[in-house]
Order: sequence, then C-alpha cells, then structure tokens
Amino acid sequence: MVRTRTKKQRGGHYGRGMKSGRGKGKRGGNGNAGFGAHRKTWLILHDKNYYGVHGFTSHSKTYENAITLDQLNGLYEKLKNDGYVENDVIDLESAGYTKLLGTGNFEIKCRIKIPKATEKTINKLSHYGITIEND
Repeated sequence: MVRTRTKKQRGGHYGRGMKSGRGKGKRGGNGNAGFGAHRKTWLILHDKNYYGVHGFTSHSKTYENAITLDQLNGLYEKLKNDGYVENDVIDLESAGYTKLLGTGNFEIKCRIKIPKATEKTINKLSHYGITIEND
C-alpha cells in the first residue's frame, strides 16, 4: 500500500521544524494575514483587485419602479384580479409603480393613476382617449 504525502509528513519535520507538522501552530497567520508579506504571491495570482478603491456608493434615495405600456398590457388582467382596476381606473400607484414609460401599445380605454409619466406616453395614450392622473 502506498503512503500518501500527507500521511508521510505526519509527525515528522520535513523542512518545517520538529513540531510544526502537528497541531495548529506555525501556519503563517489566520485569515487574510500576510497578504502584504509572505502571501503576496498568492494574492497577485488569485486576487489582483485586493488593494485599492473600486466603484462608488450611490447616496441617491430615489428609485423609479417603472412599467412600460407593453408590460401594462400583459399585466392588465392580473391587476384587475388583484383589485387595482375599479370603474375603468387603473391604480398603478397602489400597485407599486412610480413611472409609466411609452414603449409598446395599450388600447384599453380607461384612466391611469400614476405619479409620473413620460411625454411620449401621454401623447400616445391621448391618441386612444386614455387619460393619466398625476398627483
């Protein structure tokens, strides 16, 4: 039976000193210790972007949850079943949307309640007789 390298080095010293093969001692530090010194080669090979500042943190608290006319067309039945459509008024604001975008088509005659809408959307919908209620 062949002895593996690990089994062979147990208990012996093999270039590390007499007791370094046993226990937790003489490891070169825990965690990320030594990345600037004896583990620098590993760092260069495996994690080149370890040092330095990368990217930025946006402190903007505004987030637009937008919906397009195409998406609205596909979600109309679901919104109706969930109770967001009453008396031909689609309440997208209470459904969680903040902006209506003009990509696609929507031809169901109704009123749409949403905080923001693009000019393209307003022009497109007014052609079909659909009005948008902004707050």
